[in-house]
Amino acid sequence: MDATEQVVNLMQAATVLLLSPLLAGVLARFKAWTESRQGPSIFQPYFDLRKYLRKETLLPDGASRVFVLVPYVSFGTYLVISVVVPIITPYPIPFASTVDFLGGGLLFGLAGTLALLAALDSGSNYAALGASRTATFAAFAEPTLIIVFFAVAVITGTNNPYVTNHLLASSASAYLSPTHLLVTGAFFLLLLAETGKLPVESAGLMEFGMLEEGRSFEHSGRLLGLLRWNGWMKQFLLYSVFLNVFAVPWGMIAAPTVFGAAENVGLLLAKLLLLAGGLALLEATIAKVRLFKIRDFLTLSFSLAILSVFAFAVLGVA
Repeated sequence: MDATEQVVNLMQAATVLLLSPLLAGVLARFKAWTESRQGPSIFQPYFDLRKYLRKETLLPDGASRVFVLVPYVSFGTYLVISVVVPIITPYPIPFASTVDFLGGGLLFGLAGTLALLAALDSGSNYAALGASRTATFAAFAEPTLIIVFFAVAVITGTNNPYVTNHLLASSASAYLSPTHLLVTGAFFLLLLAETGKLPVESAGLMEFGMLEEGRSFEHSGRLLGLLRWNGWMKQFLLYSVFLNVFAVPWGMIAAPTVFGAAENVGLLLAKLLLLAGGLALLEATIAKVRLFKIRDFLTLSFSLAILSVFAFAVLGVA
């Protein structure tokens, strides 16, 4: 690994690490605007993070080392993902060859499973409630993710996200093929559920809508700050993969230089800004749904993923 590759590698990790709270702030601000509110500053997640990291950490009675270690291990897991998927480069950076789409999905699954274990280890009924509901919906989301990866593999002949980006960016027939359009729709619907963009009745700390908030119910101080940061990083990574690999694979500078990577960071921010605006409008127009209706939504996503494979079997990529 030469000096340029090392710098680009660090730039990609830093992009995810430092800009993921900003994306969360922009999404919150856009959502406030759709509700005719001024909303918080787009930098509010940074202020919250500083507050969490300075506060005292309290542990529930009976919690083991799992409760303490999970936020740190999950944080490291998301950092690993940030240097193996296309974020600011259309070409593989040094560690990208170690993980393909399936490997990235397994790393996301690992972080989610660890969060469930930490919630259960807290001994809180509310945390266990959030963990059980998250596990229930994950049972519907994971099959969709597997079929999405399989559909990508049949299109490109490989499960490498960089190959997928190159093919879709250079071939209009591959991009406009029914298989790709259906799998992109399936992945987008999955993103809405995975990143909490479905308006759920009684969302928040209310018992009937408790999901992500429930899992971290007993965490505090630095541990809670890390869990919040983990959620922002996961959101940033999923949106970046969706944009750079599936929806908008064009525009990134292929020259392996620091300046090219810096320009790609600006391009990524522009893409994320447009996506954030679209998500805010979509979230504002979708009627609130009962919690159990999320299963129906994920079932629709799974159906589109299955149809994408059938479309390839019948029509191919042409």
